[in-house]
Amino acid sequence: MKNKIMHFLFLSCLKATELIEKKLHFKLTLKEKIQLELHKMMCDACSMYEEQSEIIEDGIQKHLHGTPSENTDTEKLKEQIKIRLQEHQH
Repeated sequence: MKNKIMHFLFLSCLKATELIEKKLHFKLTLKEKIQLELHKMMCDACSMYEEQSEIIEDGIQKHLHGTPSENTDTEKLKEQIKIRLQEHQH
């Protein structure tokens, strides 16, 4: 019984990052939400991964839904994403 509870509550970092990516595009189940939140409470690396994934996804979505031209400056977009990631690390 105790092992079932532990298995339910605690995720590996691999599973947590899978849920973080899933959360960007789909709705998580209540179980997944609870597991992910509990994991992030104990794991700074996965919390940072989630923040960085959201920043990157936001940049991609803005790029895709903006008004692209043939001369889209991808280097400028990369630099903006790097700056936002660095801001969130501090």
